[in-house]
This record gives sequence, C-alpha cells and structure tokens, in this order.
Amino acid sequence: MNSPKPKLPEINEEDRTPLVDVLLEVLAWQQKQIDKLEQEILKLKGETTKPDIKPSSMDKGGSSENDAPSSKKKKGPRRSKKGNLIIDETHIIQPDEIPENSRFKGYQERVIQDITFQTHNICYRLAEYTTPEGLTIVGQLPDGIQGGSFGKNLIAFILYQYHHQHVTQPLLLEQIRDLGVDISSGKLSYILTEDLDDFHAEKDELLRTGLSVSQYIHTDDTGARHKGENGYCTHIGNEFFAWFSSTESKSRINFLNCLSQGKTTLYTLNTGAIEYMAQNKLPVALLEILENISVRINTASDWCEWMDQQGIVKPRHRKIVTEGALMGGLLDQGIPSDFSIISDDAGQFNVFDHALCWIHAERVINRLIPLNDDHVKAVGEAREQLWSIYHDLKAYKLNPVTEQADSIRQHFQTLCSTKTCYETLNQALKRMGGNQHELLRVLDKPYLPLHNNLSERDIRDYVKKRKISGSTRSDAGRKARDTFASLKKTCRKHDLSFWDYLKDRLLGGGDIPPLSEVIRAAAASG
Repeated sequence: MNSPKPKLPEINEEDRTPLVDVLLEVLAWQQKQIDKLEQEILKLKGETTKPDIKPSSMDKGGSSENDAPSSKKKKGPRRSKKGNLIIDETHIIQPDEIPENSRFKGYQERVIQDITFQTHNICYRLAEYTTPEGLTIVGQLPDGIQGGSFGKNLIAFILYQYHHQHVTQPLLLEQIRDLGVDISSGKLSYILTEDLDDFHAEKDELLRTGLSVSQYIHTDDTGARHKGENGYCTHIGNEFFAWFSSTESKSRINFLNCLSQGKTTLYTLNTGAIEYMAQNKLPVALLEILENISVRINTASDWCEWMDQQGIVKPRHRKIVTEGALMGGLLDQGIPSDFSIISDDAGQFNVFDHALCWIHAERVINRLIPLNDDHVKAVGEAREQLWSIYHDLKAYKLNPVTEQADSIRQHFQTLCSTKTCYETLNQALKRMGGNQHELLRVLDKPYLPLHNNLSERDIRDYVKKRKISGSTRSDAGRKARDTFASLKKTCRKHDLSFWDYLKDRLLGGGDIPPLSEVIRAAAASG
C-alpha cells in the first residue's frame, strides 16, 4: 500500500533564502519527473489517465487563420443540400390510381443518394493476323493499361484508401479482395510504392513553386522511423502548399538540403555564404581563404572531397562551411536573404529571417510549476502581460502604425526585464527577451503570422498515418508516403478533392491543372 505523499511545511519569509527557493524549485522539478514516470508505468500496464493540462489563452478573442479580431460569423444564404448532385438515373413514378379528368401539375422530386461497389472486369481480345509476308500483327491495348492487369480506377481507389483514409495495407488487401478483386499482397505493395514517377515529380515542383511565390514559410518536424532506425520528417509550407521530406537527420544542414530540393547547384561560395560563416564565428584565417574562392558543387560527396582538399577537417568548421555553402546556393537560386521562416524555436530552422511562434513562447511560462501563492501570482501577471502584447500585435497586423510598434517593443522589453520573486520565471522571461527579434518580426512584416499552427496542423495528418501504419520499411515506401502527404495537403488547401485529383492524374482527364499552376494562380489572386 502506497504511503501518503508528505507535505512541505510552511516556510516563513525570513527563512526564504535564495538557497531555500532553489531547493524548493528542485523538489518541484523532481515531483514533475515522478509524475511523468507514474504516467509511463500506467501506460505500460494498459491503464491511462487524462493529464490535467490547461489550454493556452494566447489566442482568446482572436480568429484562427488570419489573426483578425474575433467576431460572430453571420450565417450565409441557405444552400440546397442536393443542388450540385449529378443525377445518374431518373425514374418517373405515377400514382397507383389516377381519377378521370385529373389535371397534371408536374413532379415532386426525391433524390436518393447511393453508391455502387462492384468489380468491372474487361477482357480485351487482341486480334492476331499473319500478313502475306509472314509477319504477325496483333491488336494493341488502349493507352494507359499497357503491361498492367489492373485498371486506373482501381489503382486510384487503392491510393486513396491507403494515403487519404489511412487504411492499413493488410486491411486494404482484405477489403479489395472482398469486393472481388484477385490481387496478391506483393502487387498491392507495388501499386502503393512503385511506378509513381509522375506523382514524385509533381510533389517536387510544389516546393520550387511555393518558395518562388511566397514571402514566408512555416516549418516543423516529427519522428519518422525507417528500416528500424530513428528518422525525422520535415514539413515546409504555408497557405499555398505543403511539402514533406523524411530523412535520417534533423540538423540545420538537413533543413537547408530540404530547401535546396531539386536545385542543380547545392553548394555555392558567394558573399551570402561568407556572411553566414562569419556570423557563426568561423575562424578569421579560414574565412580569409574562402573569401577568395569561387565554388559551385552539385553533390554532397564532391563537396566533402573538396573540403578535404582545402584542409577543412574539424567537425565544427566543416559544419559551418557546409551550412554557409548551402545558404549560398539557396541565395544564388533566388531565395532572398530576408525570406521569413516561422518555427517553434528549434535551432535547425534558425536561418534567413527567422520568426518565432508566440504560442510556443507562451508555453514556457504556462508549464512552470509555482511553489507558493506569490509564485502563482507572478506567473499569472506575466501571462496576462504576454496575452496583452499578443493581442496588441494582432491589432497592429490589421493597422500597422509606427507609434504602436514602438509601444509594443517597450512593453515587451519591460516584461522581459521584470524581476519577480520566482527565479525560474525570471530566467524564462530573460530567455524570451533574448528572442525579441524573432518574436517581434511582425512589427516590420505585418503579413507574418504570429504562430506556427499551420505547420502543426499539416504535420498532424502525417503523425496519424505513422501511428496507424507504423514506420516505413523501404526507400520507395518512404518516398511514396512523403509524396502523397504533400499532394493531399496541397489539394486540401485549394479545396480540390483528392479523389478527383487521383482519378484525373491516372485517367488523364486533364480537368485539374498541375498543382504548381494552382499555387501560382492562388498566390496571384491573394
């Protein structure tokens, strides 16, 4: 039987030395770790308890996407629920008995929605002839089904169920077999992972086009195990596009490589590259050597060989030089140096003109564990001030005024320099003050969002897929997962049906233009 948790005695103010305060904070931190371990033990036993996590109040009183002040949405005109339905069959039903001299007044329509699931197998009988010269000629299969045993509609259904509805491969195999399709598990796996070059090419074009029409991007990453090893999936996107890439690393070099996806020249030494290296404190002697060298290298192996030839052998120096060369390549490809990247303060994303998410910044204070009433009061006052600044920023985005920007900066600096009775809170505010440039970027660029919620929403669907289907086991499978996650999310952003998109691409309908054109049109009209 567990003994009751002991309670700390009340400590008078005269006994509250700095050492006592620190020890109390250590005890609170230890209790937090114990609580986490207890939750983990419950999970291992198959038991769960709902954590008591209070929601963030940062976004109270505001809207979601565009950070506009909240207002009650007015109801639009009532639309017909079935006005856009395509009618496949029409049946005229007369009354059982029609009295003589009755006058016809028209029809009352009742639309019944239904769906048909059935196989549709086609046998092509290819006529074979022998010419007078002794040659054999045979009829040719229609375009699009050469060399295959499964129609494009079936392939579209398989891709839709697996990548959009998150049906696992074993369940999907059972489902289509139940519908009457004779297919092996190997062939199903092939359809899901192979012969998808056109989809991969369109996915790669999303990033190139998205970066070219955007002033900023959101980014985030999540775990993505591959072949039994830990890996990561990086999301890059905004309101126009979503792009995913799974790799073994989550470093800054990896992120810059993601941004460089599809570029012909990755590593470039130019002015921008040298400035980056100087900012990251590369030794002056090495900088002076690199300033007089012009390099354009396309592959990572050639780049590593070049650094070996230059005698750049220390890991830290190789890291900074590689990051700088990748930055130089991106600048050389047309990405401006003031391009904004919004993240949750993960260090690998701190490149170009970096902006931070206010929701994540507030969580640092929200998660503090006050030790007494004075601490509770100090945390509450700090959070209230943060929310006040946040809502001022939302108002500033709608009507940027220089005087208001100066006032917000002053308010922020005052808050971050505040000294309270809670030392851990003081340190959190001091750290936030060190991020003033990233947190207040909206004062110089009012079009920037104040949070990174878009990236978190986009990547949540990828996490759901990972939890249901597990890790990827082949390079082709990992590539397919990234591709269809990117295409599906981009379709959603433009109100395109992913089912219609798949059928259009596989059947060659031509009704949906390339998604890169859709992105350009949306950016031009927005």
